[in-house]
Amino acid sequence: MLRSLIISFCLVAAGGALQGAIWPAQLGSFTRGELKQASITNGDVWEEYGLLETEQTEYRTEGRHFGATAYRFRDPTGALAAFQWQRPSDAKPSKVGELAVETTRSLLLAFHNYLLRIDGWKPGAEELAPLLQSLPRVDQSSLPTLPGYLPSTNLVPNSERYVVGPASLAMFYKEIPPSLAAFHLGAEAQFGRFRSQHGEISMGVFSYPTPAIARQQTEAFSQRLAGALVKRSGPLVAVVLPPADPDEAEKLLAKVQYQATITWNERVPTKRDNIGNLILNILLLCGLLILVCLAGGLIVGGMRLLRKRLFKDWEPEEAMIRLRLDGR
Repeated sequence: MLRSLIISFCLVAAGGALQGAIWPAQLGSFTRGELKQASITNGDVWEEYGLLETEQTEYRTEGRHFGATAYRFRDPTGALAAFQWQRPSDAKPSKVGELAVETTRSLLLAFHNYLLRIDGWKPGAEELAPLLQSLPRVDQSSLPTLPGYLPSTNLVPNSERYVVGPASLAMFYKEIPPSLAAFHLGAEAQFGRFRSQHGEISMGVFSYPTPAIARQQTEAFSQRLAGALVKRSGPLVAVVLPPADPDEAEKLLAKVQYQATITWNERVPTKRDNIGNLILNILLLCGLLILVCLAGGLIVGGMRLLRKRLFKDWEPEEAMIRLRLDGR
């Protein structure tokens, strides 16, 4: 409770000078009301996710109004984790974004390092576009790839939870001690619940910096977490929490397969690197210069001829000097 109050106070102090920086004064036909900081609970989890700023307001127009709350995080990972945590259990996927869900009267959207919640109105993608383009201090770094390793078969909708530290682990899966997860080694985890014939199964996929660390943590999970089934795949460690049906757990673990991806940064050739294009451009430049010279000569010669016809007594300022050598 004390930490939540401290986080709220810091957000108020840091965001006081930034009011109006997130929600625009006008959103479609709606006009923004008074700005204030959003109240939060479980401040240690928000802090762990990297929350930097919150802003809450209410928009009104003739006979209509809706509430709007924005959370700005240090990076997209924090926004993803908060999105999974804050979305309602009965929410359905929304078409306005990749990380967006909606209920009958609300919309929750994760956009880069922002989490946006709108209550009382469900705008479309075109209506949201001006808002998303005007958001300040957007972090466009990539989302973590770890959620993609969680199997989708029989996954309970909206049951995923992204864990980045001891606070979020204690909130969602307190069965696992933080020292066992070893967050000091750079671990992150994606959890989810799965349906089976004998009840739900809870599984977490931990990601470690190297396969060697993952191998070490696999042994630790097997020794210290009684009844759990553990599997390692590359730098990933999949853990099925007890109690669980062993056969269903094995099927679930078999679907966790690490696939290494290599990004090769290579210079993309351009037309300037093609010798044929270079020669062609040289010829075009030479032709252009010839045309300019011809045009200049015709203009000068034409002006002299026209001047001579209009002014018959006109003599050039510089007479032509002729050397007669035949009389020598």
